Amino acid sequence: MRIQIKRLNDAYLMQAQNEEGAIIRLDTAPSHGATEVAFRPMQLLLAGVGSCSTIDIIDILKKQRQTVQDIEVSVDGEREKDKTPSLFATIHIHYTLYGNVDETKAKNAIALSLEKYCSVAKTLEKTAVITHSFEIKPA
Repeated sequence: MRIQIKRLNDAYLMQAQNEEGAIIRLDTAPSHGATEVAFRPMQLLLAGVGSCSTIDIIDILKKQRQTVQDIEVSVDGEREKDKTPSLFATIHIHYTLYGNVDETKAKNAIALSLEKYCSVAKTLEKTAVITHSFEIKPA
């Protein structure tokens, strides 16, 4: 796995590209001169854990023949105060599943993802307490 990163301006705006050619832009905090048009690295970690677990959940529920018509995920992270580096202390992930999904199967799929399959969650749990919640809405 390889990511190439190029600086795009004379400040901190960068572009990361993976081996398949997908691109994402990165920047720093506004207090350091960012333009706020790109993800900050710590935001990418939250996006990573949310998307990683979502992939797992969709896979698990498909195998269980559950009809997931859509899924939305909200990830909130709190970082350590007055520390450098400032790691995530807590992360909360809220899943909203749309469709005809059994509540027990959804609960189990989320737990399996966060406790066993999601590599990003397993990495972040070394320093952060990861909690989650979910709701099911008919599509």
